[in-house]
Amino acid sequence: MSLDQIKQRITRAVEAVAPPAAGIKTPPELIAVSKVQPDERVRAVLAQGHRCFGENRVQEAAQKWPHFRAEFSGIDLHLLGPLQSNKARQAMQLFDVIHSLDRPKLAAALARLAQELGQCPKLFIQVNTGSEPQKAGILNADCDAFIADCRALDLPIIGLMCIPPAEEEAGAHFQLLADMAARNGLLGLSMGMSADFELAIAHGATHIRVGSAIFGNRVPAAKQSPA
Repeated sequence: MSLDQIKQRITRAVEAVAPPAAGIKTPPELIAVSKVQPDERVRAVLAQGHRCFGENRVQEAAQKWPHFRAEFSGIDLHLLGPLQSNKARQAMQLFDVIHSLDRPKLAAALARLAQELGQCPKLFIQVNTGSEPQKAGILNADCDAFIADCRALDLPIIGLMCIPPAEEEAGAHFQLLADMAARNGLLGLSMGMSADFELAIAHGATHIRVGSAIFGNRVPAAKQSPA
């Protein structure tokens, strides 16, 4: 599916929530998830004028994006995958937005580095809305307190992120995330992927993460270490 087709689907989904006659609704930010995609596919999307991309691993992004940034201006790079504390410095220098703040230790590391570096990417707190043991993210019951703790550290928290359980209805998880964000005065909602971004838009998504629908199936890569 082409980038233009995805944008048309986004426009229709936004209009379904807020028809033009009801006023203007800002469309969500489309993050083109370029993880494990060959350079030629990424360059083709860049050549169409798209500038917002997402990666899952710090190491892969560090190898891929410096030369693209030298070739194309205005790139906005988002870290979507888990972040190890020992790679926080590199991530803060490479990414504009981090979507995977998920534990106190990482929050403390980011706060310390923000003071040292004098800057910090915008941050989403990842919430494990399905309480899945194998998945990263703050549990629902701990979310409010964690948001308060991050704000006390002067971290630039702009919203919440979730990845719903594959076997459950995604809409319930999107609404749960939206309710938690509203309760805490957060406007950002990073939710929705290739299979369900239109449903996420209906629940107020401000950032959607679309990979295979733009680039096609991922190209298998050699086993890599976590981000």
